[in-house]
Amino acid sequence: MALRPVHVIIKALDCSAVGRFWAEALGWTAYSPGVTTYVGPVGGLAWPDPVAVGIDVVPVPEPKTTTKNRVHLDLATTSAAHQAELVARLKALGATPAHVGQGNVPWTVLADPEGNEFCVLEPREIYRDTGPIATVVVDCADPRAMARFWGEAVDWTLHEVTDDHARLRSAKGVGPYLEFLRTPGVKTVPDRVHLDLLPYPGDDKAAEVARLRALGATDLDLGQGDVPWTCLADPEGHEFCVLALS
Repeated sequence: MALRPVHVIIKALDCSAVGRFWAEALGWTAYSPGVTTYVGPVGGLAWPDPVAVGIDVVPVPEPKTTTKNRVHLDLATTSAAHQAELVARLKALGATPAHVGQGNVPWTVLADPEGNEFCVLEPREIYRDTGPIATVVVDCADPRAMARFWGEAVDWTLHEVTDDHARLRSAKGVGPYLEFLRTPGVKTVPDRVHLDLLPYPGDDKAAEVARLRALGATDLDLGQGDVPWTCLADPEGHEFCVLALS
């Protein structure tokens, strides 16, 4: 048994506008199958996508606080010129410079139109084949502990783990990485950005949820009510959801 990350949830006051921003940013397409706006690769809605981890923008009534998100996206570039062009294009789409204590670094930190931070990376060989999203980054206190939990929770392969950093990727060697970065501070507000996981056909969702609890996940009440997905938190309190197979 295992689970697969299928999309990143971004909460937004205006999910259509934020969805359009991310579709333009990534060169993908925004779909509105219901109350959310799903952003995935061009070519028609395919969910779950066999390669990419999509973005699902979910409407909420509360704006983002000034607290930095503990989960964010890093975008890949192929050259210095591409990085500069992408940053300029994103600003034209409504992104704004963000200051999270990064200092003098080769990547550019921006925020989407509702303040969700993300990074445009300088060219890095490791991300040459990820697609537009290089990695989903999770701030944490203990990357080794996060690697143990998430390495068991999902069917992705652990590529690197140190005291400061852990990196996983699909065992198929496609799509973005999932990275855990040792970061000062602790989680103080609900995550504005989180992962959704999906069982494979034939697997039992309830059994998967029980397995995650045994690994250290805890139940989470976000006021979701009676819904077909299960809200959990990892051992450091990052929210995530286990979806039901449709």
